[in-house]
Amino acid sequence: MGDRFEIRVAGSGGQGVILAAVILGEAAALRTEGLNSVQSQAYGPEARGGASKSEVVYDREEIDYPKASHPNLQIILTQKACDTYSHDTAKGATVIFDDFFVTNPPKLDAEVYMLPIVKTAREKLGREIVVNMVALGTAAKALEDKGLTKPQAIKDAILARVPKGTEELNEKAFDEGYKMMCEAVAARKK
Repeated sequence: MGDRFEIRVAGSGGQGVILAAVILGEAAALRTEGLNSVQSQAYGPEARGGASKSEVVYDREEIDYPKASHPNLQIILTQKACDTYSHDTAKGATVIFDDFFVTNPPKLDAEVYMLPIVKTAREKLGREIVVNMVALGTAAKALEDKGLTKPQAIKDAILARVPKGTEELNEKAFDEGYKMMCEAVAARKK
């Protein structure tokens, strides 16, 4: 195994967790030298409203197993997803919980951030549909700090994927998430 790095985005159906992971995979595969990526997803039969997860695996070598067994980065947007998916977090991982829907986070041997992802989408941007883009902004900072992808690569992948006419809103949502994570990381270092 090379430099395998596992990412999971989990929430409820309708929050865009699958698109978020697809974008993270594309950012690595298309815009980062020497980094392979593979993306997979799972969601309950109720789809919208049910627990869903989407995973991306990065590696400098060929990826032999496409699923995350011990994610190094988790972004979890609901309590149900937290209860279902946080137990297998890698030691020392980065875990970002939405502070509105995740009300009972577990104790983890990880760097845990409780961030207003949903609140930012609702209140600052006026559109809860961009929760996944705010989440991608937080992921971009975490991945940048690990030396894996540059925020601009993720932003480029977003702009290539979102519907025409929504680019500005999605880019603003990404920027809000990135700024939020930068502030949280800086506050932790004080």
